[in-house]
Amino acid sequence: MSKPVQQKQESGSGSMFASLAIIIALVISVLIYIFVLGNPNNFEGGNSANHPLPDSIFGLLYKGGVIVPILMSLLILVVTFSIERFMTINKASGKIASHAFLSKIRSLLSTGNVDAVSQECDRQQGSLGAVVKSAMGTYKEVGSDATLDKEQKIVAIQKSIEEATELELPMLQRNLVIISTIASIGTLIALLGTVLGMIKSFRAMATAGAADSVALSAGISEALINTAFGIGTSALAIIVYNYFTTKIDSLTYSIDEAGFSIVSSFAQSHK
Repeated sequence: MSKPVQQKQESGSGSMFASLAIIIALVISVLIYIFVLGNPNNFEGGNSANHPLPDSIFGLLYKGGVIVPILMSLLILVVTFSIERFMTINKASGKIASHAFLSKIRSLLSTGNVDAVSQECDRQQGSLGAVVKSAMGTYKEVGSDATLDKEQKIVAIQKSIEEATELELPMLQRNLVIISTIASIGTLIALLGTVLGMIKSFRAMATAGAADSVALSAGISEALINTAFGIGTSALAIIVYNYFTTKIDSLTYSIDEAGFSIVSSFAQSHK
């Protein structure tokens, strides 16, 4: 199976995974909200319409209203995609550290041992190794091609590196857009919950004609719970997004460094 075809299949399966994850997270969140947070045992008098028990965190969260399961599903998605990205990027990093791998291939290239570089790529088993191996295939091919001049050969190697990199990067960046989106909308959805809670509070005051402490406190609780939940979810999403983008940037830099080393080695050995 060719690399582009395999990449297309992986992209399709990745999209399906993301869609299923969103649906499942929402369903789980609604079920938790109804049956766990809304359990009558969490409230005074065994009635979810009453105040939550003093030591019941679940009951307090339930009072956050209908926005809570939405925020909960966002939190589940952040955790799910963080685990998935960690596993994928960790695998893409390979079994040999980038700096050690780069040092090894520079040493092998300096002696002109192209086959040993390819073997080292097989041992690395990561995105860096895949890009270097692709480049080494072109390296050997153009090296023995008498119809091309030196500049054309170098361009061919650079193109091979760029194409291999373009195949690897989408796999590394997949689903990060979902995490970054959650980081942005988490706070906005929390703000919506806050506004709804304050509306409920003012409505209770307007209906009663005087301050109804029960209704007023329920509305304020809904406002504050959504604010806290949304800010916490967004903060977590921002942290993991920055962590993964830093890892990807580091890997991309290693690929660029490897490409420079390969091109430089070819230029020096084919004067």
